[in-house]
Parts: sequence; C-alpha cells; structure tokens
Amino acid sequence: MRRNILITGASSGLGEGMAREFAARGRNLALCARRTDRLEALRTELLSKHPGIQVSVRELDVNEHERVFEVFEAFAQDLGGLDRIIINAGIGVGKRIGTGHFATNAKTAQTNFVAAVAQCEAAVGILRKQGHGHLVTISSMSAMRGLPRHLTVYAATKAGLATLTEGIRAELLGTPIKVSTIYPGYIHTELNAGAKNLPFAVDSERGSRALVKAIEKEPASAYVPGWPWGVVGFFLRNLPLKLVAKMS
Repeated sequence: MRRNILITGASSGLGEGMAREFAARGRNLALCARRTDRLEALRTELLSKHPGIQVSVRELDVNEHERVFEVFEAFAQDLGGLDRIIINAGIGVGKRIGTGHFATNAKTAQTNFVAAVAQCEAAVGILRKQGHGHLVTISSMSAMRGLPRHLTVYAATKAGLATLTEGIRAELLGTPIKVSTIYPGYIHTELNAGAKNLPFAVDSERGSRALVKAIEKEPASAYVPGWPWGVVGFFLRNLPLKLVAKMS
C-alpha cells in the first residue's frame, strides 16, 4: 500500500478532492500549494475526520523551481519517505494564439509544463534514492489533439506533460518505480466554474473518487471517469481535425 502521498496543487479543485479521498483511505498526506490558509483549513478538517493519519502542509509556488526541490525533500523527511507523488498543480487560463496575449499563454506554458518538469525531476530523484514509489501526473482529455481558441496552449501543455510522463515511464521500465498518466474528463471544480456546456461533466466528489480509484490501480495511463471518456478519447484521436475543432 502506498502509505505516504504527496499532492501538489492541493488547496483546491482535484488536488483538494484527492486529498479527502486518500485521507478517508487512511493515507498520510503531504500537501502543497500557494494558498497556505486553505491548506491549513484542509489539514484541520482531515485530521478531525481521520485522526489516525499524518498531514504535512507547505507553501509552494511550482514556478519557483528550486523551492520545488526543497519542499519535496522536506516532505520526504516529514513522513519518512514518499510512496506516491501526484503532480497535479496547474492553471487553465488561455487566449487565442496571435491575439496579443502572449504573457497569459506563456504563464500557462510555464506553470503546466516547465514547472511540471521541475516537479518530476524532484519526484523521480526521491523515488530513485528510495528505490521504489509511484509517480502520477494529472494530464487532461485536452491532450488528445490540438484544440482551437482559448484551449490551444492549455491542450499543448497537457500533451507535453503526457509525453514527458511516458518518457519517464520508458526510463524506469523494469524498476520498482511505477509511473502513471491520468487523463481526467470534465470534472466540476473552481478551475472551470465559469465554463458552460461541459459534456459528460461530473461533480468534484464523484470525479475525485474516480481519480483515486484509477490511481490506486497504478496503470500506465487511464481516462477518468472511464465511461465515457475512454470512448471519447478514441474519437478525439481519430476524427478529422475539422470535426474535433467543432466539438471543442
């Protein structure tokens, strides 16, 4: 059993939801995000409901790359090792390419991909030193294809993250370190609170439960929830781009 679990971006959304689900399963947690007030409130809640677990929290902006390494190492010391590290932190802001919003798109690229490289470097370094563990990255169904409008850069970062994760998995094949890429479909969180007409969307509680269930199986990759996103993923990958653009 993966007893000690680190989750980045744990102050809201899927990170917060996964923390609650893992706590209910009796796991010790290392939670980090920028908003420490929310982390402390979540820690108090989890310890109240599940007094037998440990919950360590630390402030972390994943774009402060050196700090990523410091925080991950500190968490490993707090809990006596890390059995699973979930790279979840990210943002969903984006603008149409070529419309004068480079700074916004660059921030998304930096946060969702470059910062993810730093997190994976820190995570795999710890897991290699331990000789075991499970690395998980939270990608997106948007990673299946290039998408138009405000999704272009976001989809590209999530595709990049998925490819990065597969490369790490290739590197670690045959070792006791497992590597998983998770592709969530539409799950209602603060990240997409203003979005309308999200097909097949599920609420945060159901989505977080499905995420944890998938992660616990330690697959190479998984669509979450499996139905209907496994089927949707097939069509996204194989339909003509003109139809994918219309669906987006």
